[in-house]
Amino acid sequence: MSNFKLADRLAMLPPYLFAAIDKAKAEVAAQGMDIISLGIGDPDLPTPDFIIEALHEAAKKPVNHQYPSYIGMLAFRQAVADWYKERFNVDLNPNTEIVSLIGSKEGIAHFPLAFINPGDLAIVATPNYPVYPVATNFAGGRVKYFPLLEENDFLLDLDAIDEDTWREAKMIFVCYPNNPTAATATPEFYRKLVDKAREFNVIVVSDLAYSEIYYDPAKKPLSIMETPGAKDVAIEFHSLSKTYNMTGWRIGMAVGNPQLVAGLGKVKENVDSGIFQAVQEAAVAALRHGEPHAEKFRAIYKERRDVVSHALNKIGIRHRVPDASFYLWCNTPEGHTSSEFVTSVLKQTGVVLTPGNGFGKPGEGYFRISLTVNNDLLEEAVSRISKL
Repeated sequence: MSNFKLADRLAMLPPYLFAAIDKAKAEVAAQGMDIISLGIGDPDLPTPDFIIEALHEAAKKPVNHQYPSYIGMLAFRQAVADWYKERFNVDLNPNTEIVSLIGSKEGIAHFPLAFINPGDLAIVATPNYPVYPVATNFAGGRVKYFPLLEENDFLLDLDAIDEDTWREAKMIFVCYPNNPTAATATPEFYRKLVDKAREFNVIVVSDLAYSEIYYDPAKKPLSIMETPGAKDVAIEFHSLSKTYNMTGWRIGMAVGNPQLVAGLGKVKENVDSGIFQAVQEAAVAALRHGEPHAEKFRAIYKERRDVVSHALNKIGIRHRVPDASFYLWCNTPEGHTSSEFVTSVLKQTGVVLTPGNGFGKPGEGYFRISLTVNNDLLEEAVSRISKL
C-alpha cells in the first residue's frame, strides 16, 4: 500500500478538539457506559416547523435546483440587512456589505486566505474557538495569543497588547458572547477596539454566533457594528445555527466593511458554489418570523442554566453564571488539571465535558459545560459528577 505524507500545514495541527472528544466518547460508549454529552455545543431542540416547511416548498422550485449565487440570493442578503437593522439598529447594504456563508465556521476559516500573506500576524484572544489560529496558519500567517482572564471578566485587555504588536498585526479575532467563557462585551470595549484598529489599520474579525442566546432583555449582546467607525475596520460573522437550531443546515453570513466582505467573496468564488437556494429561502423565513421561537429557546436555556448552576453550587464547583450563550465555564476542582478532570469524569461517569485547555493555555484550570440536553439529563450528569 502506498504511504502518502500529509502536507506540513496538516501535519503540524493538533487533534481537532471536538473530533478528539467524539473519539473518546465513542471509546467509553463501546465499553457499555451510558453517555451524557455536555461537550459539543449542538442544540438538541429541533428546528421550528415553519422553517422546515419553507424549505420543503422552496425545494420544489426548479429554479432552486441550479447553481446558486456565490454571494447569496439578494432576498437572503436583504433579510440579513433587515434583521441587523431591527436587532442592532445597524444599516447594511445588501449588495456590498453582506455575503452568505455555508455556516459561519466556513467563512471564518476562509477569511484569512483573503488578507493574510505568509508571515503576517494575527492576534487571537484566548481561550478561543480553534478555527481562528488554524485558519491563520493555513494562510501562512503567524498567531500571537493574548489571554482572557477571569479578573477581567474574560474581556481582552487591549492595553496589554504592546504598540509593536498593534503595528505588526494584520487582523485580530474576538468572540463575544465568548466561546468558551460565555463572557459578553461592553460598548466601551468595542469602542476601544475599533479605535485601536483604526489607529493601526488592523482588521477586526468579530464572531457573533451566540448573540441571540441571552437571558436578560436588558443585557442583550452587542454587535461590533453598532460601534461608530466599525465599518472602517471590521467584519462580523454570524449564523442561524444557534439562534434557530439550524446547526446542520449550514447557513450563515458575514457583514461589514465592503472591502473585507468582497475579499471573502472572492475566496468563496473559487472554493465553493454557494448555498442551496431552498436553504436560503428557509433562512429568509427564519430571519423574518423566527423571533418568537428564539424567545422560547432562550427561556429553555435559562431554565437549564439555573438548574446546572444550582446543582454545581451544591457540590462546590465554582463557575461563571452566564448572561449569554449556552455554556457554563467552570473551575476544575483543586488538584486536577483540566484534562485530568474531564478524562476522569468521562471514564468513571460517562459524562462528556470539554477541557478548558483545549481552547488554549489560559483555559487550563477550567472546563466547559454545554446546556444542550434536557433538565433531567443535566441533573443526572451533575449528580454523577458529585459522586467522584
